[in-house]
Amino acid sequence: MFDLAPLARFGGIVASDLRDVTTDPAALDSSGWWAVVADFEGRVVCARFGDVRATAPSRTSPAPPAHRWRGPAQDAWTSSLDRDAYLAGVRRIREHIAAGEVYQANLCRVLSAPLPDPDASDVDALTAVLARGNPAPYAGTVRLPAYGVEVATASPELFLRRSGTVVESGPIKGTGRTAADLLEKDHAENVMIVDLVRNDLGRVCATGSVTVPELCAVEEHPGLVHLVSTVRGELAPGAGWAELFAAAFPPGSVTGAPKSSALRIIDALETAPRGPYCGGVGWVDADRRRGELAVGIRTFWIDRRPPGGPVLRFGTGAGITWGSDPVREWEETELKAARLLAVASGTHAPAGSVGARGGART
Repeated sequence: MFDLAPLARFGGIVASDLRDVTTDPAALDSSGWWAVVADFEGRVVCARFGDVRATAPSRTSPAPPAHRWRGPAQDAWTSSLDRDAYLAGVRRIREHIAAGEVYQANLCRVLSAPLPDPDASDVDALTAVLARGNPAPYAGTVRLPAYGVEVATASPELFLRRSGTVVESGPIKGTGRTAADLLEKDHAENVMIVDLVRNDLGRVCATGSVTVPELCAVEEHPGLVHLVSTVRGELAPGAGWAELFAAAFPPGSVTGAPKSSALRIIDALETAPRGPYCGGVGWVDADRRRGELAVGIRTFWIDRRPPGGPVLRFGTGAGITWGSDPVREWEETELKAARLLAVASGTHAPAGSVGARGGART
């Protein structure tokens, strides 16, 4: 098998020469350039690299050799929740909402497929494949095989961006094939999560500094549209990355409101850990006090622990409110997954089609 050296790639930056790895996010306020992967369950891996180079002016860097990625068969994907289980979960969340326990909760499922060729399973090559078939504003690679981290993301969603003391989040809530598909329910869902993110950032920002410069803007992405808002604040004196993680993690858009109740419901209904999916993936330049972490959606990761060989995993989900229709929510998870699974499996039609729906067996 080819040598999977530690590497991180975001936009026009590629980082190599691994110097340090820690699970303490306080290190992100020290020095150097760091790649960061935070699992939904709370595991944080921060990797400091010594060789950080600008490789291209755009967000898409030159691709690794094509032979380093061979994806799973399109029909090899299985789901941690099948259709019936997912529909039952949506109905159960609506019962929690009716009881006044929660206003919204995200219900997710993890898709898995065996990789056919361990010698062609480089997540950096997968990132290059995704860049061609599903370009995304926060695309990137973090490859740390010795630490069990091999992540390729095509995330469209900003979790935390920091420039000095200014911090910003861009929660996504509301998804459709076109803007005409977006419902009143989608707008209400977005506003609820904006309130949650405002409260999260308010815990570490100066009093009165948290604002919402943009609410429910429609953004087009490959094969679908999203409603996206922007929340911004000024960090309070003494607050840094560790405090930001403590206040804002896991991201509100992939949990629910109130967050503590939503997390309890998620734990009861979901049958597989989310891992990097719905966590945070990105980079921090501690020397320049800048950083950008995406919400780990539209994200693949390789699990090399199964005895049968490496497995590729991918997560998909939907935000459930009282106005949710179980079948429509299932179909939203299918829509979010279809194009990405086709791209990873090498069956995506390059002429701009969304790909066949229902790409995962259950």
